[in-house]
Amino acid sequence: MAIKSAHDTPDASALTGYGVNHLDRLAALRDDPDFVAGLEGAPGTRHVVFTGDIPLLRQHAGGLDPFFRADEIAGLGIDRETALLGRDDEGAIFASLIDQTSVESGEGDAGLVSIDLRSLAVQGLLEAPLLGMMAQAKSLLHWHNRHRFCANCGATTRVAAAGWKRICQSCEAQHFPRTDPVVIMLVTRGDYCLLGRQARFQPGMYSALAGFVEPGETIEQAVRREVAEESAIRVGAVAYHASQPWPFPASLMIGCFGQALSREITIDLTELEDVRWISRDEAKAMFAGAHPEGLQAPNPIAIAWHLLRAFAQGQEPAFAPR
Repeated sequence: MAIKSAHDTPDASALTGYGVNHLDRLAALRDDPDFVAGLEGAPGTRHVVFTGDIPLLRQHAGGLDPFFRADEIAGLGIDRETALLGRDDEGAIFASLIDQTSVESGEGDAGLVSIDLRSLAVQGLLEAPLLGMMAQAKSLLHWHNRHRFCANCGATTRVAAAGWKRICQSCEAQHFPRTDPVVIMLVTRGDYCLLGRQARFQPGMYSALAGFVEPGETIEQAVRREVAEESAIRVGAVAYHASQPWPFPASLMIGCFGQALSREITIDLTELEDVRWISRDEAKAMFAGAHPEGLQAPNPIAIAWHLLRAFAQGQEPAFAPR
């Protein structure tokens, strides 16, 4: 069941996993309770359902269906939180967080399956617009699940703005969903790029370096700092390539290319297991599964795959020589 849309998404971000989301988010109408109530009772309204961070889906001969009607959710158990995701051509879509214990006993009998969002993307079990919508739902419900108490005074909070705000019931402080910006960068020097690997990666896999943007820091500054910390490589010019929602739990991956000003590597072994220069020919071999040392590219759902692919095809920015 695909989300219909008349909108085209020609940007590079739309090629990444979770990077397509055609919903009209209805942001200007979230504070209108009558409008939201009308959506809740409309015939075309559907819900996506999560137990914790895991989506619940209906399995049938044609594949997986992430949508449930409101009355079906009531049969699953206690709906702890509900938030409006937006509207597509068929109607409104809400996200609902269900107590995990409510569905454990009946999951198999009802033809329901629980599949984590990463597996849904890696295995191609849902179409791209559905994956983007599910990523939106997961990040938003994750925030609700962990912000039931006010960070200002500790009192309980209540849901407002159709699930896009929480208000403290004591001090009335307002709290909003957060997105954590992460820079992920492919640093290049001529026909070479810089890749690293963490110990948790599958054997042979190398990826672009990455790190969270710190308070008071620009994207360019974060790129230079993270690369210097993890490899001691100095970075000059920085160019944006694409971004990717990354719902683990709620990051925005900001994909960049960076110009290396030095070559000598000193690895931060507390963060990475290895950092090395990879030639363009080696990058091509990684994609072909023919690297002589068995090196592998990141999974195609990750923006790092797209950065490395652009480099392998000679499509990285042409930085001025330094």
